[in-house]
Amino acid sequence: MEQRKLGDSGLTVAPLALGGNVFGWTADEATSFSIIDAFVDQGFNLIDTADVYSIWVEGHQGGESETIIGKWLQRGGDRGKILIATKVGMDMKSGGKGLSKSHIIQSAEASLRRLQTDHIDLYQAHADDVWTPLEETLEAFASLVQAGKVRAIGASNYVASRLTDALAVSKAKGLPRYTSLQPHYNLAYRALFEGELQKFCIAEGIGVIPYYALAAGFLTGKYRKLEDIEGKSRGKTVAHYLDPRGFDILAALDKVAARYSATPAQIALAWLIAQPGVTAPIVSATSVAQFDEIAKAASIKLDAAALDRLDKVSA
Repeated sequence: MEQRKLGDSGLTVAPLALGGNVFGWTADEATSFSIIDAFVDQGFNLIDTADVYSIWVEGHQGGESETIIGKWLQRGGDRGKILIATKVGMDMKSGGKGLSKSHIIQSAEASLRRLQTDHIDLYQAHADDVWTPLEETLEAFASLVQAGKVRAIGASNYVASRLTDALAVSKAKGLPRYTSLQPHYNLAYRALFEGELQKFCIAEGIGVIPYYALAAGFLTGKYRKLEDIEGKSRGKTVAHYLDPRGFDILAALDKVAARYSATPAQIALAWLIAQPGVTAPIVSATSVAQFDEIAKAASIKLDAAALDRLDKVSA
């Protein structure tokens, strides 16, 4: 399996990361265990989760995803074969929110307990917190790194200007720097990342692990009309793509997929893996069969004609 450097974190990752947002939500515990087993068995290693997953489900408190990963480890999962990336900062209701030093330290300890491990490989600021000084946030992360509880830190949902400011504070104060960025980026949603943010990440050597890599399932091709999304958990998100541009993207994916004897999802991921600066897209699966299909994207190398066709139709 190909391994890529995740920025200057010292971590190396396979070209697809596993999204843990579905663990305990649309994938129950047993199914989640099976998916993680398949992920590791095929040579992949980075599992991404967050303390807030899946607080949006009625009766959940947050931490459900981390808890399942922790149970997988205790069941006999090999800690040495996986890198755990989790996130802090989103609203945990009674558990607080933001990137203050106290909240980060408290949240890290809670995540470590749920994960049943002594360290987090990549600890990420889930969203920017403009009300907390960047220095305070980075000092909190520094204390966790110094204590051996966190190996590297990353940012999620940061714009270019704030990421620039954060790196400047790290340099000026001798604090750990964000080594990765987790942006919303896929073939159907390009404008947010491409341009200034992408150029900055490349110039600064920041690893990029995009989420919504399949546009909430739209790029799998299974949603082609409004009737297809009725009653689906991500139906509202997918609805935004059901327009002439979206249909053109699906048509192009169908044609490229036919040439490669692949599926639209595999081609959409192969396109993303090939984009400048991208380290490993994050993908979720709710069954082993679904993961097995997605995983094949890591071995597809699109030629210039395929990349050009997809670039133009999705521009």
